[in-house]
Amino acid sequence: MPPPTNSPRAGYTVTGTVKNKANGNGVQDLHVLAYKHELIGAGKFLGIAVTKADGAFAIDFESSAFSAEVGLEPHVYFVVEDGGFELLNTASNAITIAEISTSGVDLLVDLTNDKLRQLINATPAPGWVGGFEAEKPAFAYPTPDLTSLPMLGNLENIDKLQRQQKVVWPEFSWETKPGQPDPQRCYQMFAPDISRLGYTDAGRVYSIICPQQGACSPLLGSINVEVTVTGNRGWANETTRSLAADMTVEGRIWFSPSAQKKDTVVMLANHFHQQGLPFPTCKANAIRISTYHPGNPDQPIFPLRKGSSTDFPIPDFAQHNGISWSLGHLGVTIGPLVKTGSVIVDDFNQMLLDVFNIASGNMLKDGNTLTWNVWFTAPETVDQTEWAEHAQKWRHSIDTDHGSPDGPGTHARYFDGTRYNFLKEDHEHEMQKVLSFIQTL
Repeated sequence: MPPPTNSPRAGYTVTGTVKNKANGNGVQDLHVLAYKHELIGAGKFLGIAVTKADGAFAIDFESSAFSAEVGLEPHVYFVVEDGGFELLNTASNAITIAEISTSGVDLLVDLTNDKLRQLINATPAPGWVGGFEAEKPAFAYPTPDLTSLPMLGNLENIDKLQRQQKVVWPEFSWETKPGQPDPQRCYQMFAPDISRLGYTDAGRVYSIICPQQGACSPLLGSINVEVTVTGNRGWANETTRSLAADMTVEGRIWFSPSAQKKDTVVMLANHFHQQGLPFPTCKANAIRISTYHPGNPDQPIFPLRKGSSTDFPIPDFAQHNGISWSLGHLGVTIGPLVKTGSVIVDDFNQMLLDVFNIASGNMLKDGNTLTWNVWFTAPETVDQTEWAEHAQKWRHSIDTDHGSPDGPGTHARYFDGTRYNFLKEDHEHEMQKVLSFIQTL
């Protein structure tokens, strides 16, 4: 029998495995989400777990989730995801949780269309030479000093690239309520294989491609955001699975194609075009947001260093130990908008940034620090033509309506796995922002 619902520690544990339907092998690093089955409407989120090397998982949740169903046994269903790609949903086949501990839940998944899984390399490609980072003692850890290297344009040296590491799991984190006693930190994986680290076979870094994402405003539609790398310098060492690089970056946001069909956006765009003013319907006219090194507003250069960020706790669902090849981390503090010199354009840009922050949980709020752990798969050789096409595509043609060709990112979640949601009061706040600006025209 289930434990009494008036017990503050009463809860359930469900254990099981996720296996590949094709061969029966356990699948590592999948998210298993448990939901309370409801007769009407979406299920209530109960908990999240990450599968181990053999596909095993365990989810704990409180019995209070079922306190309203007096005398009824709880029914639970599962969703299995790889990144943001849904592999399995058992809502139509919920199981009964009749005991405090329920084991033997076997879930079979079909990985045929899982493009993220196809990106993972277990073994580095041959051809690694190494030695670049050993040329100067200053490059070494614990405090790599890369200032003797020039800061190079990010797309200027593609012809020198020989090897690459793909960021299959770009895990971002930020505070949704910065400055408050409970800042409510969120964690979200952006789309896989947009970001890459490119270097020579000796290990000199010449190009870094960074992640992009979007947020959806009910009133204005989908809005693209990118942290654009403008310069880089650094090294990688495949022997030690280490890296050290410096970057200069800039935040940019603009409307996706679907947003440009929204009545409000069409009206605003027409007004701006009639006035001969730029409007952010493409990256060339994107709203630019300044950035700086956390804690140092005068420092525009950011260190990408080995290992994980240690500034805050990281939940299991945002870690990829045992399946990734290497790991680096970077932190960027968001600064104010870059002014254009036009009062109306600057006012509009600030309004759109405010709307984006309402929709995304203050991701680009002035003073907020955006941190990411970039989990790499094993090194590959570079096809320079493919690299240039990849860089140009995501530099100029990001479109969050269509997402990444290699699979979607995850939903933003708090540490306990609860999903961040755009609330009714957020929508009302957004409408006030937009209408207040329109009234100034």
